[in-house]
Amino acid sequence: MTTNKKTTLLASAILMAVGATGAMAKVSEDEAGRLGNELTPMGAEAGANADGTIPAWTGGITSAPSGYKAGDHHPDPFADDQIKFTITADNYEQYREQLTPGQEALFKAYPEEYRMHVYPTRRSASYPDFVYDATRKNAVNAELVEGGNGLKGASIGVPFPIAQNGLEAVWNHIARYRGAKIRRHASQASPQASGSYVLVKILDELYLVYGDPEIQQSKLYEDNVLAYFKQQVTSPARLAGTALLVHETIDQVKDPRRAWTYNTGQRRVRRAPNVAYDAPGTASDGLRTTDDFDMYNGAPDRYNWKLVGKKEVYIPYNTYKLHSDQTSYEDILKPHVINQDLNRYELHRVWVVEATLKEGTSHQYGKRVFYMDEDSWQIALAELYDKRGDLWRVAMSHAVNYYDVPTLWSTLEAYYDLPSGRYLAIGLDNQEDMYDFNADLTLEDFTPAALRRSGRR
Repeated sequence: MTTNKKTTLLASAILMAVGATGAMAKVSEDEAGRLGNELTPMGAEAGANADGTIPAWTGGITSAPSGYKAGDHHPDPFADDQIKFTITADNYEQYREQLTPGQEALFKAYPEEYRMHVYPTRRSASYPDFVYDATRKNAVNAELVEGGNGLKGASIGVPFPIAQNGLEAVWNHIARYRGAKIRRHASQASPQASGSYVLVKILDELYLVYGDPEIQQSKLYEDNVLAYFKQQVTSPARLAGTALLVHETIDQVKDPRRAWTYNTGQRRVRRAPNVAYDAPGTASDGLRTTDDFDMYNGAPDRYNWKLVGKKEVYIPYNTYKLHSDQTSYEDILKPHVINQDLNRYELHRVWVVEATLKEGTSHQYGKRVFYMDEDSWQIALAELYDKRGDLWRVAMSHAVNYYDVPTLWSTLEAYYDLPSGRYLAIGLDNQEDMYDFNADLTLEDFTPAALRRSGRR
């Protein structure tokens, strides 16, 4: 029996043992004691896989390369790594066991452009000690609220490091630590099949309250806000000034997401209850939904969630070439797929989570399959199916460790729309100021009045 099958069967047995509903979110003190031992502080398997192609986790990146200073683009700490082998449309069937259906679909759709340069696996994910400490506490205290549409008893770290069901797993992704107050400039583009594109420049400001170690947990749940998010389009001129504000709640049964938009033509701020689920994403040319952003966000209430098991998969990881300020947007944005010669794939263990649309609810996607990196709970790959069951889109998150925080987070997300032969690339930061993880943001920056001021600039 292969390692992958053994791992998946073992994970499935564990899931069956805790029960189909996964009603008991908390784990025992004995079970939580595995964190930091045979499990990493985030709940991943600490050890290597059977053949050593996935090494043991030894703490991830814990210091920045020599010469780095905050505000720089993050240099590649693995620049000397060599390609082990390349998977192409001609040989991908040899590697099928470590590929996903979405990756296979890309090989078939774009046999000339899509390829995977596979590098040595570097388990680079790391977080501050206070995140590990909070995650350990969450393991024995965190619970899902009624219906799974919110949390209680958790803060800062992932709520369910020893996840027992699909809802807990997706909440780990939603609530994962990425810092607290962040300002980022980025560009996005949706190339035509010919390769031509228009850059859309965007300013995002985030206050991830759940991850702020200075906020008392009682205050966090009293205010019932997981995160504040403000987004402003700065170019091209026809879109400049369009702005969005979101207050994302923790207990979404108690209080759903609150959102506002600023329209430059009307010069008015309006409540925007439809900024959720499958509403079109900002300036996305219809190539992603609102809840595709960050690979998945928002209320999980329209889907039934299943934790399928664990699998070894080649995923984008440590993609510092796609992050480098020595790389231009023209270098990255090519017809059909981003430039795969700048991409880096590694073999990692991922949790496979399947979401199927509930009867009586609506969404463009009838099914979604997520592949979550075990070391970070970051969704690395997503397969998005239409209501007929046909694969529609394949999304990928290209992650780096922002070692000044530290946190593992995407530097670029790509959403491949198979029927149109197009894709959307968001988060392009090569020619922008680097993320500010110590932004001077306050709650006053996330009010409707602040949104109005942003739109008029």
